[in-house]
Amino acid sequence: MNVFLMADYRVGWQVATYLKAQQENVVGLAIHPPEFEHELNRGYTKKIIDTFRLPAHQIFAAKTIHQPENLERIKALKPDVILTVLWGFLLKPEFIAIPPKSCINFHAAYLPYNRGHNPNVWSIIDATPAGVTLHYINPGIDSGDIIAQRIVPIESTDTGATLYAKLMESFMPLFKETWPHIKNGTAPRRKQDDAVATIHYGKNLASLDQIDLEKKYSARELINQLRARTFPPFPGAYFIENGKKVYVRVQLEYASDTES
Repeated sequence: MNVFLMADYRVGWQVATYLKAQQENVVGLAIHPPEFEHELNRGYTKKIIDTFRLPAHQIFAAKTIHQPENLERIKALKPDVILTVLWGFLLKPEFIAIPPKSCINFHAAYLPYNRGHNPNVWSIIDATPAGVTLHYINPGIDSGDIIAQRIVPIESTDTGATLYAKLMESFMPLFKETWPHIKNGTAPRRKQDDAVATIHYGKNLASLDQIDLEKKYSARELINQLRARTFPPFPGAYFIENGKKVYVRVQLEYASDTES
């Protein structure tokens, strides 16, 4: 199986090490630009590159993969499958068409709910199911046919940070279970139900930032907004008092069995 891998973050590195251990032939990599690095993914691009130690001509910068000359270079690598893991760019039809076994993506949501950005946040805000999904890539945003998925229960004590961690931990077991079926061509495909699909963009997150002290919220709405935006070290939601932003994070825990 010739694999072209486009991955980032810890889970992308875990996929890389798994493919290496399985002796899959990773023929090329695409990598995020340096400006994409932050607290959650710092250093993982280097770890992924170091896992395979491919020659430079088999490593592609994310923003250049659709250039005609690079499309031809990637085709020449003859990938059977292109695999994306927490990839930050949409793929164009001419790129998706390269591998005979298709392009496959990991999305940290229980599709068709929460296509797009920050699914861990919007599952809490919208009370939609959370989970992880492997799906075929089409020209849309996380809208391709589903291969496999696993639901991740949302606890009342979950924040954006704890739910994110649970989603990341849930992926590798699903991937290891599904990869043999992808490899031998027996992976299923199931169309998404567009009638119930939800989608959010990166810019939508800003709508949750400010708590308006003059606005009426239900207790549930306000608590959900605060916990969804609790993800240290990133800034949380805030209110403005005396011209200054005051950031709010919440800590939630269940009562002990001995408490009345």
